[in-house]
Amino acid sequence: MDLFIKKDGDDDMKTNGLKALTFDVFGTVVDYRSSIIKECEKLNEMKDLELNSPKFADAWRGAYRPNLDRILSGELSWMNLDSLHLMVLRKLLDEFEINHLTEEEIIHLNRVWHRLEPWGDAVPGLQRLKQKFIISPLSNGNVSLLTNMAKHSGLPWDLILSPEMIKSYKPDPNVYHMAIDFLDLQPNEVMMVAAHQHDLQAAKKLGMKTAYVFRPLEYGCEAIPNLMPEENYDVVARDFIDLAQQLGA
Repeated sequence: MDLFIKKDGDDDMKTNGLKALTFDVFGTVVDYRSSIIKECEKLNEMKDLELNSPKFADAWRGAYRPNLDRILSGELSWMNLDSLHLMVLRKLLDEFEINHLTEEEIIHLNRVWHRLEPWGDAVPGLQRLKQKFIISPLSNGNVSLLTNMAKHSGLPWDLILSPEMIKSYKPDPNVYHMAIDFLDLQPNEVMMVAAHQHDLQAAKKLGMKTAYVFRPLEYGCEAIPNLMPEENYDVVARDFIDLAQQLGA
């Protein structure tokens, strides 16, 4: 089945009343895995290490969702994403027997999440979308992380929205409500854009429009997931350029 067949009038239906787009960031806008692998390779060269960079990157990211769930359940006290990443990083350095980094080097490595590189279509696609809509991240990243990443990678956000503002994390419904309220819009005037269907499904339940963007290489060339849409989304797009085209931007 061709997921990208469009019918006459589709664009009008998708953009009817649409005023703002909010974006998942890690994996949707930026290629965190390749960015972390490159950072680890630099560390190997500088410190004469033999760190398995892909395995380390996957382990670091792999701890993300389970620890967010621990925070949302109350098992862990709330902390912002920088602090959570640092907590995980310290454990991983022990597990990978990397024990001679200075505290300054550990903090610099943790801030790789502030320096993630965008997918090739992300910036030009966002620039097109910005001409027609308000655009903002709605990522679990903290405000300073998302701001520094935007400066580093040239992400042209109109504003920064983060669950840090209400000390929660997606998929808590309050996070999506927060974004809608700060934008002073109705749910159906805001579209959630993500490569992760659980994020879209949470937004859809609240009446937001949804755009599913494929990122087949998020987990690397050898771990391409099943990308078939699990639900009907307002838009299914190959990338941000395709998304902009479908939304008439």
